[in-house]
Amino acid sequence: MNTYSKIYDVIVVGAGHAGCEAALAAARLGCKTLALTINADHIGEMSCNPAVGGLAKGHLVREIDVLGGEMARNIDATGIQFRRLNTKKGPAVQSSRAQADKEQYRLRMKQVLENQEDLDIKQGVVDELIVEDGTVKGIVTSIGEHYPGQAVILTTGTFLQGLIHIGLKNFSAGRMGDPASIKLSENLKKLGFRMGRLKTGTTPRLDGRTINFSKLTPQYGDEPPVPFSFDTESISQKQAPCYITYTNERTHEIIRSGLDRSPLFTGVIEGVGARYCPSIEDKVVRFHEKPRHQIFLEPMGLGTTEIYPNGVPTSLPVDIQFKMLRSIEGLEKVEIVRPGYAIEYDYADPTQLSPALETKLIRGLFFAGQINGTSGYEEAAAQGLMAGINAVRYITEAPPIVLDRTQAYIGVLIDDLVTKGAMEPYRMFTSRAEYRLLLREDNADLRLRETGYSLGLVSDRVYRRYQHKKETIEQLLKLLSNIRLTPTQAINEKLCGLGFHPLNQPTFLGDLLKRPGITLKDLEIFEPRVAEVGSAVAEQVEIQIKYDGYIKRQEKQVERFKKLEHTVIPEDFDYSKVPGLSNEVKEKLVAIRPASIGQASRISGITPAAVSIIQIFLKKAG
Repeated sequence: MNTYSKIYDVIVVGAGHAGCEAALAAARLGCKTLALTINADHIGEMSCNPAVGGLAKGHLVREIDVLGGEMARNIDATGIQFRRLNTKKGPAVQSSRAQADKEQYRLRMKQVLENQEDLDIKQGVVDELIVEDGTVKGIVTSIGEHYPGQAVILTTGTFLQGLIHIGLKNFSAGRMGDPASIKLSENLKKLGFRMGRLKTGTTPRLDGRTINFSKLTPQYGDEPPVPFSFDTESISQKQAPCYITYTNERTHEIIRSGLDRSPLFTGVIEGVGARYCPSIEDKVVRFHEKPRHQIFLEPMGLGTTEIYPNGVPTSLPVDIQFKMLRSIEGLEKVEIVRPGYAIEYDYADPTQLSPALETKLIRGLFFAGQINGTSGYEEAAAQGLMAGINAVRYITEAPPIVLDRTQAYIGVLIDDLVTKGAMEPYRMFTSRAEYRLLLREDNADLRLRETGYSLGLVSDRVYRRYQHKKETIEQLLKLLSNIRLTPTQAINEKLCGLGFHPLNQPTFLGDLLKRPGITLKDLEIFEPRVAEVGSAVAEQVEIQIKYDGYIKRQEKQVERFKKLEHTVIPEDFDYSKVPGLSNEVKEKLVAIRPASIGQASRISGITPAAVSIIQIFLKKAG
């Protein structure tokens, strides 16, 4: 065995979205870090949809940004269409999404990693972990290279025993064009990890020169584009439209004609697929009453003619894919550049992890991304960032950083995984967050920038800018709460001129903002200093005042949540000594080892009665 002379602090296996964030976080925190990937040309590769963000996913990207991650900056530099979603709904569920220039996104992320101090990049396939006395000590590659390391982060994506399906043909691969990782999955099983099998899919890629866009409805981005990163001033690169089309009854007939050769419907695929992102053949069968399904034709970059038809992921045979696509309006003469396919892969039950994403079986070993049963670039990147941070904390013997459900969508994501597990690919939704009015996209910096700065991942320049914004918000809120308007003729004429009802009694300027339809800009005629603040400050002040009652209600709920979270359950707590607990409850508690009463209450199958019994027992035991 060839032992590498350099001993790394952190070794990151994989360089997808989780691996990139993990490696950058560890290196930026001063640790000698190795990013080891099967193909160094595919660092930061967008294997599926060339886009970042979306409903709830945009929240994750913003949180990654304020904690010092790279994803938001990368999409801001390479995005070719930016859109705010759910703008007609409340601020809690509004999210950002951006189309990426796929090639530029990958190249920029690769360049960021290559230029990062304390970070080495190497190409290789990891076959096994080196474990001594229950602690990870490094990794071994397929060609016998031995890399020593104090902590290892596995971000293996779809590569563990990856198997691609196109019709009834299948072959081993981590994604199209890259080999699978075969031996590492077996090694994890030998080490005692519970492994499962999941499935995801992607769409065919189309030749844009063969699409009749004149028959389709264009969809343009926002103007001006709103960046993801709080540190991006503006988006300067050229923007591009998407186009909308639909499947039809003829499309559905063609799809049904190929089901006898579908790996999904003939039992060839064994892995569990994503409930919220089904293949087109699955949609046609499950929602047979629907006459059509929407398709977004998304450009894959400014320098390519390839188009991603979002809405038709499929593993049908290529001839069926071809006929299916040509039955759709605008695609009558379309050519396929790359066929769609399904991929099965191994993952590890995430309840085997602590909230720090460290495995319970092996010290110093962390999992992040699809190995934990998640789907999506954003979920992976969020986990990678936290795993990178906590690997460094492990090495330096500092307590881990664990964000709870009241602090961040990242906290919701990780808590869901380590507490409830993942029986199918996990996707983030705003509905998963109990306190989503507090966890908005717009206030991610106010929630988490202090944490990023205290860790050392946020620069002094960025932090000073954040402090100025925070102080300006506080000053404006104070100003609006102190200025009192009286119902004089002059005041009421101004209000009527704006189209609003006159005052009947003295009212503070801030209370006036609570009226439906009144914006901060409207208040400039009463107080000129209001016009001096920027749009980001104005947005925060408006939301905090208009939703004040709802926010206070959620803050009270958070107080109750915190009480349960602060009731810590010792790691070595012996549940067998607690009278009144069923064997099933004891088994689940022993398997997951909840860190607090709060976490115990969220485990599937743990009843409120069982939680009360544990609370009483802990109180008696002191």
